[in-house]
Amino acid sequence: MTGWNVDTLAQSAGAGAITIVEGSAFCVSSFNGDIVPDLPHGVFFRDTRLISRLMLLVDGSPVEPLSSMTPEPYRAVMIGRAGHVPGRADTPLIVERDRRVDGGLREDITLQSFSREPIICRVELVLEADFADIFEVKEGRARGTPRPASAAPPGSLRMDSLGDGEGLGVSISARGGSIVGDRLVFDVILTPHGSWTRRLHLTPTAYGEDLTTSQPFEGPLHETEPFHEAEPLRRFMAWHSGIPVPSVENDEIERVIVQSQRDLGALRIFNPRHPERAVVAAGVPWFMALFGRDSLLTALMSLPLDPTLALGTLQTLADLQGVKLEPSSEEQPGRILHEVRLGATTNLALGGGSVYYGTVDATPLFVVVLGELARWGGLPDDADDLIAAADRALEWIDRDGDRDNDGFVEYARLNEHGLINQGWKDSWDGINFADGSLAEAPIALCEVQGYAYAAFSERAMLASIRGDDESARIWESRASALKAEFNAQFWMPDRKYFAIALDRDKRQVDACASNMGHCLWSGIVDDDKAAYVAERLLSDEMFTGWGVRTLASNMGAYNPASYHNGSVWPHDNAIVAAGLMRYGFVEEAERIVFGLFDAAGFFNGRLPELFCGFDRSQYPEPVSYPASCSPQAWAAATPFSLLRTLLRFDPSVPTGEVWLAPMVPARFGDLRLENVPLAGARVSVDVEREGASITGLPPGLALRHEPRPSANARTRRGAP
Repeated sequence: MTGWNVDTLAQSAGAGAITIVEGSAFCVSSFNGDIVPDLPHGVFFRDTRLISRLMLLVDGSPVEPLSSMTPEPYRAVMIGRAGHVPGRADTPLIVERDRRVDGGLREDITLQSFSREPIICRVELVLEADFADIFEVKEGRARGTPRPASAAPPGSLRMDSLGDGEGLGVSISARGGSIVGDRLVFDVILTPHGSWTRRLHLTPTAYGEDLTTSQPFEGPLHETEPFHEAEPLRRFMAWHSGIPVPSVENDEIERVIVQSQRDLGALRIFNPRHPERAVVAAGVPWFMALFGRDSLLTALMSLPLDPTLALGTLQTLADLQGVKLEPSSEEQPGRILHEVRLGATTNLALGGGSVYYGTVDATPLFVVVLGELARWGGLPDDADDLIAAADRALEWIDRDGDRDNDGFVEYARLNEHGLINQGWKDSWDGINFADGSLAEAPIALCEVQGYAYAAFSERAMLASIRGDDESARIWESRASALKAEFNAQFWMPDRKYFAIALDRDKRQVDACASNMGHCLWSGIVDDDKAAYVAERLLSDEMFTGWGVRTLASNMGAYNPASYHNGSVWPHDNAIVAAGLMRYGFVEEAERIVFGLFDAAGFFNGRLPELFCGFDRSQYPEPVSYPASCSPQAWAAATPFSLLRTLLRFDPSVPTGEVWLAPMVPARFGDLRLENVPLAGARVSVDVEREGASITGLPPGLALRHEPRPSANARTRRGAP
């Protein structure tokens, strides 16, 4: 996902760092709420750090932190106390910072005195803005000089990236503050047991114009816009009113599901040109942008939660689909983008530009997600434009995706600055042989062939439901031919697993990696090979007890603390678990499901982007990966995919059937999901020891208490 080597990160945000997010704006701070430029802290907007320093001083000293909480994804409350008061064992002055991201940032600072005597103190807010690019901040390269502050209306400061109101800027205001250099200063007199509150507004601007919808501060605090009417809360409440309500007998599992719902809601970003379309940004803090692969897989895994995420993602990606050959951005006709970046100097919103196309898997996944959305009954009545975009994507697979006409989809970057590896393991060393040597492009990844197979199959289904039986037969034939050739060329009979890739010389890249689990998910694996793949994925070299490693521990490039060569990625495991269940490996799928739910408990109910691949027998808790995004989109979507895997919940609205055949262990307990979106209706799914049922099915849909027949033949003893 990254395009750079995260192992070289200069620093992390520090212990106890607090992150809040709303749309494409977010804030990263220390535990007491202060923002310092020497760490990857800041108030960020459009991939640019607006504020690089925000320190609250009381009588010249920082606030001592006591506690912090994030009651909503866009809001943090930090509680501390002022510095030591002479003659007192404890300071009587408590400080609360109630911070909300809303395009910019709004913070209510409250001092509460518990003294029986008056207190006089000076409150200072130290402010700097360096307008650094987000990657400069992340990689520790942000060494720019803070921009000078200039006085605005009374009690206000402004700073601009280019000076004189040009380019991106920030306006800072708080009622009653005096300006002293780069500081807002307040001289406060507190009566016995009295309190004092001021609201700080940080508003992004471009060429002097306000870029947010928030109202600037006017008048006393109680006359400002009530918080219950603020845009972040409106979006938050609208999201929660429309998503399923889980009730799980196992409280820890329910906590993980609820946290994931909150995180996905917070990661939504909206296209100003089409505000009705929500897409999911890849992750906080470093990837608040639309990523083709990440957003598509997140939308796919989130179908039981909100199918409109898939529709918005497909529509947005179709609008940005490649139309020409452009080596600098790797754009090609029909290709689905890798990433849309905003940036300080471009001043572009989502969909406006800064597009990079260097990914090999987003294009077939576009067709896969379109097919799955149709199965959930989520396609609009007029889906011709999306079908046409899918056909352009399939043309790309045949033309530019298959560079040498061997029937497989390969990648090789088109310039010197693009991604070396263009699958989901896109770090520079992510694709290697068993001895640790690197594969050289053009590279054909095993999972990408599976995605292409699934794309052909889904296109056949879409043709069939439109009455185009001839096209359906053609695409089914294409899928069958690719499956046969894949199993012939990628299977390694002596090792009993699939090569991760074919390199430029068509050699099998023989590392044992998690990618082959994606092949189970797509259905491209022959039945007689599936049991060997399942056994390998759950071997001691691959399975840590928390999840499947990206690379087996007996491979030359293995490193449990690497990004792609031995770590555990929740979304990767969700796909592997779904693939195992598809082929009937129930026990193996359950081991992964509960390993991940157990791991989530050690991360306060929130699965991170990835964690280290140390064995569970070595350390009793999963070991964090320092540069992991949290919350991160496909990690947040993972619990819904795991839940769907256990339930074997597979709608097929076009054929009038819904399959539900739960394989839920006793540890999970009874389960009820209310308000599940399906074909424009809302249904309730109940799973109890006595059986499973769905209430509220739309007319014309029949419930089948068995796995979906399209799943491959069962190849494991004891499978249903």
